[in-house]
Amino acid sequence: MNSPQTNRGFEALLNYLKHNRGCDLTGYKRSILLRRLEHRLQSINVSSYEEYLQYLQNHADEWMALLDTVLINVTSFFRDRDVWNYLAGEIVPQLVASKQPDEPIRVWSAGCASGHEVYSLLILFAEALGIESCLQRVQFYATDVDADAIQQARLATYSSNEVTGISPNLLEKYFEPVEQGYVFHGKLRSKIVFAHHNLAKDAPMSKIDLLACRNVLMYFNPEIQASILVRFHFALKDNGFLFLGSAETVVTNRQIFTPVNLKHRVFTKGLNLELEERLLITPKSNQKQALDTITTQTYIWQTAYATSPFAQLAVDIKGCLVVANEQANALFGLTPDALNRPFRELEPGKLVTSHASMRTFYRDRRSATLKNIEWITTNSTKYLDIFSAPIFSHNKYFLGVNLTFIDASDRQRQAAELERANLNLARVSETLELTKDTLESTQKELKTLDQKMQLFERNQHTKI
Repeated sequence: MNSPQTNRGFEALLNYLKHNRGCDLTGYKRSILLRRLEHRLQSINVSSYEEYLQYLQNHADEWMALLDTVLINVTSFFRDRDVWNYLAGEIVPQLVASKQPDEPIRVWSAGCASGHEVYSLLILFAEALGIESCLQRVQFYATDVDADAIQQARLATYSSNEVTGISPNLLEKYFEPVEQGYVFHGKLRSKIVFAHHNLAKDAPMSKIDLLACRNVLMYFNPEIQASILVRFHFALKDNGFLFLGSAETVVTNRQIFTPVNLKHRVFTKGLNLELEERLLITPKSNQKQALDTITTQTYIWQTAYATSPFAQLAVDIKGCLVVANEQANALFGLTPDALNRPFRELEPGKLVTSHASMRTFYRDRRSATLKNIEWITTNSTKYLDIFSAPIFSHNKYFLGVNLTFIDASDRQRQAAELERANLNLARVSETLELTKDTLESTQKELKTLDQKMQLFERNQHTKI
């Protein structure tokens, strides 16, 4: 497939993807694209790019298969062990030492694929700082152009084969065994802001202390690589570090990055950006504002969820608990082990499913309310109002259900007390009515008696 006709068909396919699907692959190296697209054509017995373009237009599900082929994600935990040992022994301690005890640390995993890299980074910082300090101080961003990979990274569930590179003590400390294999530490996972992001087009993050982008640049042509590296320079703090893959290096017209350790592909910022280089950052201001808005919204919702006065938790489309705030943990006695377990097996799940089916929430996909649900525990009886709301992604995909539990026990007690007061009042009213009737009857008898006495006295007076 290397004739002029083939090349025209190939370019027509790329042009269709760019303008009709919003997927611009023109910055990728042609040799890699040709190899992967040829593999895809062979797998479905299509002989030309023209024929494949028609096939793509007529088969809606082929689009995702194509992306899976082109945006192949090959990664693992602590890939290239010597590099990660260097990062853990030199770079992370240097970063931590350069900060004040309460100063935040920002880490960006660019091209995070299915999450192995960002969770490896999380482990390094948790080991250096301790889990609690890491939760308080380090903010992680994980981005990728592949939306499916981002979703997989969010789930953080990996097979037994995928975790073979992790030492037994770290595996036990940061992963929980589940039916599908292992799931990463729930609280630490909540520190990661996941986002869909195109390195070649979208605005970069900012004020980053450590930027890891391993084995991603190699897929782009030199011009796009230069544009991405300018973005990385903009993203990093002056004393921040850039961490690339073993087959990659910094290739730009000027030395905007300086090697810290060339063998392990760790760099820091060199020369300042000039105007021409800044112009390589192509996103319009409104695109940057949109990304900033998404990041801001994410922070707002994370903070609102964590600081809500009410117990809140979320259940994914598989029926498993994926997140719970501290109020929910305290109310139901949930532990980190509860995450990713079937919701119906947990105390709040038993309470909800005893009054409504979760399938109803999934089927209707709209808000619902359960009022005055009695919850009997060994120590007390509580009454809860339970509000459910569907959760959708920005692409309107249904992700699961959010449940909010509001303690209505005081209201229920007040209602019961009011009912008792009304009953007592009714009894008093009834007693008063009876007393009134008795008094009226007594008054009538006294009046009749008085009349008889007056008649008797008149009769006696007449006889005299």
